[in-house]
This record gives sequence, structure tokens and C-alpha cells, in this order.
Amino acid sequence: MRFIPTFAAACVSASMAWASPEFWANEWPRTNFEETSVESWLEIISGGPPKDGIPALDNPTFKSVAEEISLSDREPVITVEIDGAVPRAYPIRYLTWHEIVNDEVGGIPVAVTFCPLCNSGITFDRRTEVGVLSFGVSGKLRNSDMIMYDRETESWWQQAVGQAIVGDLTGMELTGLPSWMESWEMFRARNPDGLVMVQPDFARSYGANPYVRYDSSHRPFLYSGEIPPHGIPALARVVRVGERAWPLTRLSEVGELTEGGLTFSWAAGQASALDTRNIGAGKDVGNVRVRDADGADVVHDVMFAFAFHAFWPDGEWMLGE
Repeated sequence: MRFIPTFAAACVSASMAWASPEFWANEWPRTNFEETSVESWLEIISGGPPKDGIPALDNPTFKSVAEEISLSDREPVITVEIDGAVPRAYPIRYLTWHEIVNDEVGGIPVAVTFCPLCNSGITFDRRTEVGVLSFGVSGKLRNSDMIMYDRETESWWQQAVGQAIVGDLTGMELTGLPSWMESWEMFRARNPDGLVMVQPDFARSYGANPYVRYDSSHRPFLYSGEIPPHGIPALARVVRVGERAWPLTRLSEVGELTEGGLTFSWAAGQASALDTRNIGAGKDVGNVRVRDADGADVVHDVMFAFAFHAFWPDGEWMLGE
């Protein structure tokens, strides 16, 4: 759990003093800090928890949709549908406290990831040119986004972009897989024979949001970068596809939009995981799907505007003007 804003000043002060591999070496003896794409170590700060203080999950268990009785209809899940495999739902009530799930779906090793501070939920293929990787949570942040690490080389990876930024694997990119956030009700209706992840065996307040009213804040937690252009609020949601971002408010006004070779659909009924204490009671942010001209699902991310601007400063804002 990251305490907002209790630890903010302390974390910033400590990070400025400790933003150097010399101070990280004891915790990260296997990380090659000679290799990095980060311009200044001051970009990387502590989010509060230490390495693995937020425990990633490995090989989770699942149960049938019919057996699930604890999730409320509007609760968000990350949906992974891979050809030849039973569709799977990964509830945000669990990912909020674990941030990474290392799993295998349809024979493909995947990492289902969620960074609450950026509202970034992306699924990656864990197969790389150096073999299959497994991921943990470093406890570090850059532009308020989670820095993952692979357990094989202890290189550090930026979750929002799926790229290694420190260590032997610096510059390597993970392949994103189509997945999306939607309400439990929508997943259940479309996949009555689907699977849903079972509650992990950890002492956590599953179903509770530790970041109450976060997406109503004016500034992101532990973020000192530029605010987005065009008058877009820092914590407004945008739908990112590649280096382009569509404001969610624009999509919600029309319901369906075809633009730039993509078709976006929006439907009400998904609760924000970053609003009320009870995740299922959060304000309605809607359900988004993105498909190409052939109707196939497209890799995308519904993230906060500040994070898009931080990692794609030259990205294109699709404002419809």
C-alpha cells in the first residue's frame, strides 16, 4: 500500500538523497546499473514499499464464473481473451494490492499488470529473445508509474511502456497483448463459461481502494513532471493506442467512434477503482473496447493523461478538432 499523501514529502526528500545506484546496490546486487536509458537517477524515486513489498502473484488459481459470488456487477476486471483458451478475468480488487500477475494463458506466458497511480492496465507476453521472464514489483516509481523488475536478470522495466530502462536488458521491449478493463457484469454476460481469478492467500483488504478519491486529485502522487496540454486535467483518463491518445470524455459523448483506422466503443457500467473506498461503488467511467478495421481487438491502455504526456511527450492528442 502506498499512503497518499502521508509519505509524499518524506519519499521525495529521501529519494533525492538516495537517487543513486550506490544506495541501491545492497538491495539490488544483481542489477547492472552501468546500463540504463534513464537520463538522470533523480527520475527514479521510492513509492514507499521496498522490493517485493507489493508481492506479485505467480500461477494464480481460477474458478468458474458461476462460482464467483463476491464481485459486484460494476467492479472492474482485466479481461484476457486468447484464441484457444478460456477467457479469464483478473479482478482489479486483487491487482490493486499486487500489481503484477505472472500467468500462462493458451500456452502463452503473460504478465497482467496494473499501476494504480497511472490507472495503467496492460498485459504483456513474457517471452523474449533471452527466454521467458517473470516479473516482480521493485517499489520504485518513475513519473508515478510502477517500475517492474525481471527476476532472471533483475533489470528494471517501465510498466507503462513495457521497456527495460536499467540493467542488462536495457532497451528490450515486451510485446503487448490485447486485453481490456471492463465490468464484472459485462465479462460474465459475454463469457458465462469463463474463468475468474480466485482471491489470493494474503492478508489484504481486497475490495477496498487504498487510493480514495485519487482520480479526483489535481496532481498525481509523487509526480513532478509537466501537466498535459490542451487544458486536459492530469488525472483525466485517455485511451492510448501506440503514441496517440483519445480523451475518454470524447468517447463517452458519442458511444462509438471510428478514427485513424480504429473503432472505439464506450458503454456505461464500470466503476472507477480509484474513487470511493469500496471499489465497486466508484463513479462510472464506462467500458471501452478498441478494434481494428477487421474487428480484431487492439492493444491499448486506459491511463491518466499525465502519464501519457510523461512517456509520450511528442504523442498525438486525438481531440477531434
